[in-house]
Amino acid sequence: MNEKDAYIMHLENTIKDLQNQVSNLTEMIMLLRKDKFGSSSEKTPKDEIPGQLSLFNEAEVEAEDSSKEPIKKSVKGYLRTNLKTKRDELIKDIPVREVPCDIPDENKVCGKCGTPLKPLGKETVREELEYIPAQLRIVRYVRWTYECPKCKHSDKQYIVKAPVPTSLMNHSLASPSSVAQVMYEKYVNSVPLYRQEKDWEQLGISLSRATMANWIIRCSEDYLIPVINRLRELLLKRDIVHCDETPVQVLKEDGKKPQTKSYMWLYRTGNDDQEPIILYDYQPSRNGDHAVTFLKNFNGYVHSDGYQGYNKLTGITRCGCWAHLRRKFVEAIPAKKAEDAPMTAAEIGRDYCNQLFEIEKSLKGLSAEDRYLQRQELEKPVLEAFWCWLEKVQPLRGSALGKAVTYAKNQKPYMENYLLDGRLSISNNAAENAIRPFTVGRKNWLFADTPKGATASAAVYSLVETAKANGLNVYTYLEYLLMYMPDTDWRNYPEYLDDLMPWAPAVQEECKML
Repeated sequence: MNEKDAYIMHLENTIKDLQNQVSNLTEMIMLLRKDKFGSSSEKTPKDEIPGQLSLFNEAEVEAEDSSKEPIKKSVKGYLRTNLKTKRDELIKDIPVREVPCDIPDENKVCGKCGTPLKPLGKETVREELEYIPAQLRIVRYVRWTYECPKCKHSDKQYIVKAPVPTSLMNHSLASPSSVAQVMYEKYVNSVPLYRQEKDWEQLGISLSRATMANWIIRCSEDYLIPVINRLRELLLKRDIVHCDETPVQVLKEDGKKPQTKSYMWLYRTGNDDQEPIILYDYQPSRNGDHAVTFLKNFNGYVHSDGYQGYNKLTGITRCGCWAHLRRKFVEAIPAKKAEDAPMTAAEIGRDYCNQLFEIEKSLKGLSAEDRYLQRQELEKPVLEAFWCWLEKVQPLRGSALGKAVTYAKNQKPYMENYLLDGRLSISNNAAENAIRPFTVGRKNWLFADTPKGATASAAVYSLVETAKANGLNVYTYLEYLLMYMPDTDWRNYPEYLDDLMPWAPAVQEECKML
């Protein structure tokens, strides 16, 4: 090869590299525009693949409407929706206060002959939903003391004082109901403490955010964390766990700048037909060692996304997440293309994932054993076809499609492990759904002030989400724990904590959602 040919080849390679760079930058711009201005839904458009949509509906994002449709009846030639049945179901458990509407006694005579009127009957004219605002009151514990009048003047006086329930916090106005309300507003309704200050002022008391923060931290440390430790012990006895993590900013953490990311880790039980447990764990970093510490002595299946930190876990079988893989292909789909253009590689990859989710949707309701057998028959061929197709894909280096393909190949050792047991899930959506309340709350309160505050938040979120998963009224359950824990000798009798678990018969009876 002479110098001229070498120079031409160099120019051709340079042009090719520049073309790839332009394609990647163009793709990046389109993805950023899509992320900022496009739809956040990952649903496959119903007119995108004519004739094939019934096969490729995305199970993870399809909403199943289980609510009853309003009854429709014909009125003078048109259909009118009758909402009475739906409304009756909505208000069936709400107490009723009847307001009698009667005519004055002096008018209960016939207007024609003056004969006294007799009741003919009554009818319900309408129903209204009445809101009763919250009220504050001081609960004053007054203790009686008794003495023996005979022994009064002797050397050995006999005095008896009545027992008094243990207070949540000494020398504090905190009560189970008030602390439970603060926790409920922040961790269920995502109302920051500074906004709660104004709510308490409207009720007639100046309750500072510092006081409320102290209530949360102290009560979490003294009463909630022992319950959570027991929940963790029970979680580690299971054989399926879902994991996830999300950033949280903590301002006053030793050795770290306020802008540095800390992390809230999440661990929850899987589809094992036992009581669900959802636990949050605050840690200063995303190091996989935190998962190793939390899941110490756990043996079984671990569902997670592609984060490599989970590879530090030993003695477990790691299961990948097809929802994350599908998301990679969705992100690589061009924002705009001609209607008659052939399907892109990203669309084909997405549709392979869609097909797996659609099969999973059809297996819902089967026993674990039957689901295992059906997966071997229906999903294994799809998986084999997907991996064969993936080897033929040659994406541009650095492109979104290239990242999706690389992600799939790196995660391949974990992506088929869900086939090993019918109880396992095809995705890690259970963990993502469980951690979502925290991410929603974070948008409102933005950060935690101290590690103690972040740890307390993890404790309350754990009980809130576990209570929800077990069908409890969250406020009632928090109040229940704060009422009984101060007088529970759990240190000497750890088994007493079992009576406070969300599925305990007494708890279910007292705190069950109506």
